[in-house]
Amino acid sequence: MTTSRLGPLLDQFDFACQRLAARMAGPVMDSGDGADTEVGPLTGAEYFWEPVPECWSVRRRADGPGARATHLAGSADAAWGRDAAPYPHPWPPPFTTIAWRLSHLSEMLFLRADHTVGSHRLTRDDYVISGDVAEALAAFDTGVTAWRKALLGSGDAALDTIGHCTYPHGSDPEEPFVDILWWVNQEVLHHGAEIALLRDLYRSRHGDQPQPLGP
Repeated sequence: MTTSRLGPLLDQFDFACQRLAARMAGPVMDSGDGADTEVGPLTGAEYFWEPVPECWSVRRRADGPGARATHLAGSADAAWGRDAAPYPHPWPPPFTTIAWRLSHLSEMLFLRADHTVGSHRLTRDDYVISGDVAEALAAFDTGVTAWRKALLGSGDAALDTIGHCTYPHGSDPEEPFVDILWWVNQEVLHHGAEIALLRDLYRSRHGDQPQPLGP
């Protein structure tokens, strides 16, 4: 059971994550009006699609970082990493692929969970980034599950505790935990909307139309 204060934020998180997962994996998603809309599974071509020059993406470490990136974030032992640069970031911000956005979301959820109810020690250098779509979707599910477990395990009293989450890539140590929950929700909502839009743009780039599902 969730607390009365946690409940609405958790419900919003669940809805946003479920809708994004369905939008990426198919075969149907909630259209928003209660009807199911057919959607095909995310492909490797979509995952890596760069609609404009100098996108940031997920890349093979052997190929090095993309334009305006200084390094590839993630575990150095993995074959793949995500374009990154130290602050201040390049301006204007690089356009990012579905691969970049999904990896960013999954890493954020997983590491924030660790810095809330876990070891409080994991860094981006510990996070394994994948160039495989199925593995990337599984990583998102792992992150969602870990963060949700962290919320349920923190208790209502933690919502007002400053620094309950010690995630180092934000203001978490200086913020009440309830503000961090709100921020994570908006991250899932806005990056989820971006991923959905990129899927629509990819499908429409040559007038492609979704095909009806077969028997």
